[in-house]
Amino acid sequence: ATLNELLAAVGKGTFVPADKVSVAEHVRTRIGIWHTGGEIGDATRERYDVLLKKQIAPHIGGLLLQRLGTADVQAWHTKMRAAGLSPVTVRHAHAVLRKALGDAVRHGQLSRNVCGPDGQRAPKVPKKKPVIIKGKQLADVVEKLRGTAVYPEAMLALFCGLRAGEVLALSWSAIDLEKRTLQVRASVEEVAGQPLKIKKPKTDDGVRQVTMPAIVVEALRDHRRQQLELRMALGQGRPDADALVFPGDLNGGPGRRTALSIRWGKVAEAIGIPEVTFHNLRHSHASQLIAAKVDIVTISARLGHADPSITLKVYSHDFEESDDA
Repeated sequence: ATLNELLAAVGKGTFVPADKVSVAEHVRTRIGIWHTGGEIGDATRERYDVLLKKQIAPHIGGLLLQRLGTADVQAWHTKMRAAGLSPVTVRHAHAVLRKALGDAVRHGQLSRNVCGPDGQRAPKVPKKKPVIIKGKQLADVVEKLRGTAVYPEAMLALFCGLRAGEVLALSWSAIDLEKRTLQVRASVEEVAGQPLKIKKPKTDDGVRQVTMPAIVVEALRDHRRQQLELRMALGQGRPDADALVFPGDLNGGPGRRTALSIRWGKVAEAIGIPEVTFHNLRHSHASQLIAAKVDIVTISARLGHADPSITLKVYSHDFEESDDA
């Protein structure tokens, strides 16, 4: 019977020759190929390497790739949860393995993906609604933020929907204060142990033009004036046209997202909204647009999402509230 099954598999083209490659070896190889081929960036490479080292290799890394079954994957999930890992971390580790196994199927090393749709599914993650600044709070929060060290950065996130990395990569040449527009062209990438990089957004949709409301234009004008006064006092003269709006050092280099998050956290604590992260300011902006009944395609484009379906998925709760209204 086994011989007949093998012969049938050969006839169908689904026969897979025996191989001694382990799960860890295969995932490690695929991560390297994804990175070298430009499929993933440095930051994603670092995250995948950590997931491989801490979650995949210790538990199922020694198993032969071709011997891995759905029961092994299920037991792996159980071990990770028993070790106190969050459902989000388990899901991320599962996603890396699923992607690597998908490559193995495509290249004829496996006949099926045991982490795919017909295998062991990733654990569900309870949806946690981000803490955002609602319409009634907005004026009060803005007034309390005015004059703080992160005011202009916060206004860009709260009223233009920029991510922290996009704020830090913003140059003066990308801003037209007269036309009240800015161009999002890049983002700061932060990888442990490596110099900061300014690179293009992950998708073409991430490169976009964003209109600025008057409050953001005013904040940037004040910030530019203060920046010029400081440079003159230090004898540095006027900055280059493509100088960063929020440099991380006196040489004009980019700032760290972690440093911005820490600065924001201190200010948020001081004004009474400690549970609102810097990224939640972007979520707050999206919520404002949804409440104002702006169409989903426009919201998606303004946020730099690759597809409106991403916007719908991320902000489904806000759309439900809008529907109730």
